[in-house]
Amino acid sequence: MADADDTPAQPASDASAIARALADSVIAGETRAAARACRLVDEAWPGHAELLAHLYPSAASAWTIGVTGSPGVGKSTLTSRLVQHFRAQGGRVAVVAVDPSSPFSGGAILGDRIRMQAHWADADVFVRSVATRGAHGGLSRSAADMARVLGAWGARVVLLETVGVGQDELDVMRVADTTLVIQAPGAGDDIQAAKAGLLECADVFAVNKADMPGAERVVETLRSMLALGHITASSASVGRGHSSAVVGAVSQTTHPGDAWEVPVVSCVSTRDEGVADLLERLSEHRRWLASPAGKLRKRQRLTQELFGRLREALSSTLLDRHRAEVEIAAEQVARGDLDLYAATAALVRRWT
Repeated sequence: MADADDTPAQPASDASAIARALADSVIAGETRAAARACRLVDEAWPGHAELLAHLYPSAASAWTIGVTGSPGVGKSTLTSRLVQHFRAQGGRVAVVAVDPSSPFSGGAILGDRIRMQAHWADADVFVRSVATRGAHGGLSRSAADMARVLGAWGARVVLLETVGVGQDELDVMRVADTTLVIQAPGAGDDIQAAKAGLLECADVFAVNKADMPGAERVVETLRSMLALGHITASSASVGRGHSSAVVGAVSQTTHPGDAWEVPVVSCVSTRDEGVADLLERLSEHRRWLASPAGKLRKRQRLTQELFGRLREALSSTLLDRHRAEVEIAAEQVARGDLDLYAATAALVRRWT
């Protein structure tokens, strides 16, 4: 199992040339180069944008699967089983496992990497643990970029395992081609399990720990809620309440016959029971992505990702450029000369 490299950042003056050379090595399938590239991207060192631009075309063929769910449902164990099955089919597999940040160092605790010890000797499995670093939504800010690095490295499948998320922390569905939501008995009452956040995120549901009491009830509740809401991945995957409800409606009405019906699969990951069936449901969704509705969904997802990147880049640039004005306004608010709302409105008017 490949691991991350801690090579220090290179001088900024050489960043572009180094990024191009590093990209060539990643595309050639060099594991140490992929580890260095992941570190470069995760730390946002000089040259990381050039690196990603060079790698982008080579990453397009990788299948990215987001794995999410509440804490304690067995995400890491099931992810490890999926790696095992994908490797049996041939080809490289990568995992980007997002761990909670340490409140002191800001680093990842690496718990997910510890659970991947079964793949340690496999040179064609790459596991990268990253910290959330304060990012909300279950993913780190660099997770999507690292997934593309590993796709360019040659990973046929990249599994994005989120930190244990709540009901509306659903960034993974804006990054992954296929979103697997894991539930388990004992993780909350039926209404809690069926709340709109995770329900509308899923392309495939897995009810893990199906040997435990209450598992059948969870399965039936999910199927009932899916049927009641007529929820399909073509509308659910772009989300609701995130500036995308209109886009989702277009997806449903444009190709109504192509709608993806979200399956619910029972499994016991610790005993490898039901995992093969789950893998087949995931593969069916990948095939669906080649349909007109699936292609439309991908375009919508990329549009949302682009909007998000632009929002972050523009706000960062704007605030850096006008930092002094912000500090002056903050001082006025502290003195009581302005309130927060008036200060915000005044700055927006000045900058636009």
